[in-house]
Amino acid sequence: MGEMQLMDRRLAEIAQELYGLPLEEFVAARTASAKSAAEEDRELAAAVRGLPKPSSAAWAVNMFARHDPDSVRQLSELGQSMRAAQDNLDAAAMRELGQERRRLLSEVMEIVHSVAKQRGRKISGAVATEVEGTLRAATADSGAAAAVRSGQLLKVLSSDGVDQVDLDGAVAVPQMLADALQNETRKEGTDRRRREPEKTTDAGQRSDKPSIKDRAQESGRESQKGNAKRAAGQTDKPRLQAVEPMRRPALPSALEKALASLAEAEAVTRAADKDAAATENRLEELEAEVGRLAERSRKLREELKNLDRELDRVRKERETAAIEAQQASRAADKGRRTEELARQRVLRLRNTQN
Repeated sequence: MGEMQLMDRRLAEIAQELYGLPLEEFVAARTASAKSAAEEDRELAAAVRGLPKPSSAAWAVNMFARHDPDSVRQLSELGQSMRAAQDNLDAAAMRELGQERRRLLSEVMEIVHSVAKQRGRKISGAVATEVEGTLRAATADSGAAAAVRSGQLLKVLSSDGVDQVDLDGAVAVPQMLADALQNETRKEGTDRRRREPEKTTDAGQRSDKPSIKDRAQESGRESQKGNAKRAAGQTDKPRLQAVEPMRRPALPSALEKALASLAEAEAVTRAADKDAAATENRLEELEAEVGRLAERSRKLREELKNLDRELDRVRKERETAAIEAQQASRAADKGRRTEELARQRVLRLRNTQN
């Protein structure tokens, strides 16, 4: 293994540790790691110092990917099925898979909020939207899925469902993304060979003609290879050009994809309308509650004002009573002294007469 490969491996190890930390600890930990790395390799130390701090949404995705890799795998597998259905022009399957994606994303976002809260951060509405968009992109593009699985995401990802996701500067160590994509390509090929029996003709002979499903899976593999090369700085043909043009005319493909996207958008709109109605009802309830609490607050303030006046009156009476008590005490003391003097005089007079 060459020196450059060793440094890349060491950098990946350090990055894996740094991007698993709470967001507020990242900068201090990066500085400490760079200082430590400088003792063994100045070039490595410079690379560590150059590791960017992730955005809040990217950090939340990283925490989720590390905490619940099974859910990330489910998103990735769902994305493979969606891409195969899209390549097969299967609008019905696209609608079903779109509904499944909305359900899975809803469950996953609850996990994201919980994981972030456990690590001392609360996900705002804006950040949650970016997180969900990134996870949605992971179902649309195998490269985005690999970026999410890396746990070293730096920025949010987005996808329009047709073009490849822009992965430029998306992951802290790009080479790790390229390796992950290559491994995923090999794994998917192996899984496919294990799952699929040999296809035969009616005469029992093996057929050399690829089926639509074979072509869809081949398209998926070509997409992953293209993403791997793109992450490593190479170029390749777009995924949509991986299938023979004569077997898939451009116009029907675009039409079917547009229909599938329309169906999904309609479903999203219906769900959004339902959420909006529920939110409106909740708003009305809250406004009524605010009115009740405001009236109660007004009454309490009035009662408090009356109590303050009563308290002032009692305090004044107490002060007057204290003065009167002091005066009475002084009068009593004076009376006792007068009594004592009179008693002594009587005693003297009696003694004189005797």
